[in-house]
Amino acid sequence: MSSRNPRTSGQLRAGLLVWAVLLGTAGSHIIQGQGQAPPAQGGAQAPGRGGRAGGPGGPGRGGPPPTGRPGARFDPTGYWVTLITEDWRHRMFTPPKGDYEGIPLSPAGRALADTWDPAKDESAGEQCRAYGAVGVTRLPTRLHITWQDDTTLKIESDAGTQTRLVSFGPPQGQGGDWQGVSVGTWEYPASLFPGRGRGGPPPGGSLKVVTTRMKPGYIRKNGVPYGANAVLTEYFDRFDVPNSDSLLIVKQELVDPDNLNTPYWASPNFKRQNDAAGWNPTPCSAR
Repeated sequence: MSSRNPRTSGQLRAGLLVWAVLLGTAGSHIIQGQGQAPPAQGGAQAPGRGGRAGGPGGPGRGGPPPTGRPGARFDPTGYWVTLITEDWRHRMFTPPKGDYEGIPLSPAGRALADTWDPAKDESAGEQCRAYGAVGVTRLPTRLHITWQDDTTLKIESDAGTQTRLVSFGPPQGQGGDWQGVSVGTWEYPASLFPGRGRGGPPPGGSLKVVTTRMKPGYIRKNGVPYGANAVLTEYFDRFDVPNSDSLLIVKQELVDPDNLNTPYWASPNFKRQNDAAGWNPTPCSAR
């Protein structure tokens, strides 16, 4: 993650394409697991064409585009293994107390981080603080993504044995737990000629997920905090690169005025596996 302002949408999409190809050929920091993606499980698929250039597209001639599984812009399902391509020492190991490099902590956030004590977290039953929606995808983990039903996407992680439900439509649940309340929408590329489509939105697009009402947790395992008022916005894009690997590129923005001076950006990315090889649910660890 970094606190730098993200690039414009066009530059971002071009950069993601280059990055996806580079990730597909890199292997030195990949947790074992790779494979070719199977066909989509319901919904339309536009493999290899992600991006969010211009936000939601307009409705086609038949009215608003479908949402949830029927309106899927790509197939996000399957087993995915994390690619540790940035912040390696902060993600593969628990950083020492006081190592907040790259995080725009406010004075209040820094003061709270300086109180980190993993033994206290363990005794309070709070050892999952680093496994909330903000932190778990930054850990060495695998994801298992499935459709629970046509309007709910389920994202499981083996690290910490966590489950997040993404609702397409009204928010579901009260929140207040580690994964909070997540609402998903499909975003479409901007059309060069609005109103001249042939019955539907243009191909490609991103999955946008906004998560709120999270239980306070850690951005990093060494106590770097986010609070109950934090808002996590994520964009998921799938790229099928030339060597037949499929990548899930995730862009995250964390806004937390209680603990951060500015928004905090990160990009935890994943590579698709053929099967459940290596899937190993483990309990949370505070250390």
